[in-house]
Amino acid sequence: MKNISMIAAIGKNRELGYQNRLLWHLKEDMRFFRDQTLGHPIVMGRKTLESLPGLLSGRDHYVLSRQSLEVPEGVVVFHSIPEVLEFAEGYPDDVMVIGGAKVYEEMLPYADKLILTEIDDSKLADCYFPEFSQNDFERVELGSYMEQGVSYKHLVYTRKGSN
Repeated sequence: MKNISMIAAIGKNRELGYQNRLLWHLKEDMRFFRDQTLGHPIVMGRKTLESLPGLLSGRDHYVLSRQSLEVPEGVVVFHSIPEVLEFAEGYPDDVMVIGGAKVYEEMLPYADKLILTEIDDSKLADCYFPEFSQNDFERVELGSYMEQGVSYKHLVYTRKGSN
């Protein structure tokens, strides 16, 4: 494997977002995302980059897009999955895929770890995390939380047979 991890917060039906916005804004989960991605390169699609409030400190930003893009200074554009995989192969630690739905779908076959916040709630969404077979992964629960009347769990799924 190539040290590729995917991180996402998903609802009961694998909901990710609506109109290029997150569905939930849970303070402890935002802290978890920061802690998990800090110091790692983050790979995302164009829409995810546009949805960020700005560049996230302590992380190198990479955008996967087949189009030519104007991106903020310091952001690197990959034009294909093989480019991402080649980068990840040469990187000594986890490369974190942070969305959106299309990037998750395209990168899922190459991910050896899924770091998911599974939220016990559902909301109207227009993008979803891809389906995956839990039989292909070992599942470890990191903790359960209740915030704003919503319960959720932080989980790590590690692909069987990876590092």
